[in-house]
Amino acid sequence: MDTKKIINQISQLKKEKNAILLVHNYQRKEIQDIADLLGDSLDLSKRAGQTPHQTIVFCGVRFMAETAKILSPEKTVLLPQPNASCPMAAMADTEGLRKLKAKNPEACVVTYINSTAEVKAESDVCCTSANAISVVQNIKARKVIFAPDKHLASWVQRFTDKTIIPWDGYCYVHNQFSEEEVLQARKSHPNAVFMVHPECPKEVADLADHVLSTSGMVRTAKESDAAVFVVGTEEGMLYRLKAENPEKQFFSLGTPKTCRGMKVTQIQNVHQALLKNQYEIILDEALMDKARSALQRMLLYV
Repeated sequence: MDTKKIINQISQLKKEKNAILLVHNYQRKEIQDIADLLGDSLDLSKRAGQTPHQTIVFCGVRFMAETAKILSPEKTVLLPQPNASCPMAAMADTEGLRKLKAKNPEACVVTYINSTAEVKAESDVCCTSANAISVVQNIKARKVIFAPDKHLASWVQRFTDKTIIPWDGYCYVHNQFSEEEVLQARKSHPNAVFMVHPECPKEVADLADHVLSTSGMVRTAKESDAAVFVVGTEEGMLYRLKAENPEKQFFSLGTPKTCRGMKVTQIQNVHQALLKNQYEIILDEALMDKARSALQRMLLYV
């Protein structure tokens, strides 16, 4: 079946099954093009809980689909590609987090949304890259265990005098960006605005004009008078930026960086997910209740 026919069938199946297609900014371009809602983790987390649709098809990685299920337990949440995983989420484990909490009983656990449902359930509050600073600034605790991204923890530390204990995790995609790539890109594009994601290493963030979540990048690209941008995040983001700002130029910082987990989902998987109601996210009720508390607290800081 050719792509046009697949897209038509997806559209029909969505109507028949009262389904909505949530798509992350890092997905393949052909999947971005058919999204009902396109956004970052925070955008999609909020909308997952607000949509009236009975079925949510989440084109992202597993922790995102889990989050949608936790916030909307009465709905059917489908992850089109069961192998869509996030290595950073797998870097944090409940046993290790419990041990760290025992060593620091006065600390509040702030967990990045890029984490498993089990780790969220062990946390006091979740955050995204868009609201991590606000979350840490507003909680009452003076000591914060921040998991699992050490680079985001480092970025947040700049905006608070609280003690942050970072988990030693990272995004392998953003971790590839280097100081040398920034310096070279500055030479190649001297008039460009440099936007990088806070999951990038400190030395990269130090040299950027803006350190932003992907939603922040979308907003800045639209509002800025600049004509040229260099972007330090997963390469799928450039497709959206170019599509929404055709009069502007966008270049990847260094060689384009690709997330395997995000790109494993293909449009055929979306079609099959709707056709066969596969692969449904099933989570323990008690686990969801605990994780939901941390996620709901996160939504207070948006």
